[in-house]
Amino acid sequence: MVIEAALIKPVVDVLLTLFRQGENLQLKSNAEAAVREAIRELLLANPDENKAEARIAVAKAAGILSEDVVLAEDMLKKHRATKTRTNGKGSTGRRRKPVEPKSDKAPAAAKPAAKKAAKKAA
Repeated sequence: MVIEAALIKPVVDVLLTLFRQGENLQLKSNAEAAVREAIRELLLANPDENKAEARIAVAKAAGILSEDVVLAEDMLKKHRATKTRTNGKGSTGRRRKPVEPKSDKAPAAAKPAAKKAAKKAA
């Protein structure tokens, strides 16, 4: 009985180690898939930056430090820089005309003058 108990512990330890390795492999494969999805998202015309950033964070948390993670981070940073630079431009690329502030006194003064002119003509 003592010999059997001594053999059971190493077998259980080996099994637990194998399960942990399986979980780590699954976690890493999920993280790699998340990085691929982040890169795919950033290649779209209107990417969702928050989704891409979350997927990059998942990959970093899983311990993946590959070229793909660096590429995805760089793409996200460049997209955000481009987005802020082109935020105020119109679709044609022309600058917008500045809106002149209207004063409250000018329209009120113009109305009575127009009414007086209409009364004099009648």
